[in-house]
Amino acid sequence: MSTRPLTEGLAVRTHPVAPREKRPDTERLYSMVFQEICDRYGKKYSWDVKSLVMGKKALDAAEIIIQVLQLPMSKEELVEESQTKLRQVFSQASLLPGAPLPVPRTASVHWGVEKLIHHLRKHNIPCAVATSSGTASFEEKTSQHQEFFSLFHHVVLGDDPEVRSGKPSPDIFLACAKRFSPTPPLDKVSTVVMF
Repeated sequence: MSTRPLTEGLAVRTHPVAPREKRPDTERLYSMVFQEICDRYGKKYSWDVKSLVMGKKALDAAEIIIQVLQLPMSKEELVEESQTKLRQVFSQASLLPGAPLPVPRTASVHWGVEKLIHHLRKHNIPCAVATSSGTASFEEKTSQHQEFFSLFHHVVLGDDPEVRSGKPSPDIFLACAKRFSPTPPLDKVSTVVMF
């Protein structure tokens, strides 16, 4: 996690970066789906491969997976097949815990993260989500967690027209920052907190 002081009152939450952040538990679902596809060709969707594609746009990620694992399919075919399979499993995604605090079994949002977001809102510090997920994927992942995601000022997705390059390019973060009103000075990195 990288943090800097909130001198200008802006917080941007990126997705996914920190392993203990509050976000839908979709990483295991991506791994499951891509491994299922790779199994047909006797290939392993390992952490080495996964780490190369996290945060990338879908077609860019598919191209990397195909090149590294030498899969006999086009990037468009891999995206179409994986998206079809992911749509079937995203509704199963639960929210990951944000911090190792005890939570009642019936709680749908981890108290530590919920407390942080409410604290930021109470002090008029806007929060937003910047995720490399596309629109359909994000909607499916978060469908069971609308109340939690409604706490954010706005959401910028990986298929947004302003996001030309996927992470680690700063495009998505700059687009997200520009949508606050008033727009913070983008040359002041100290105005942003990223998880």
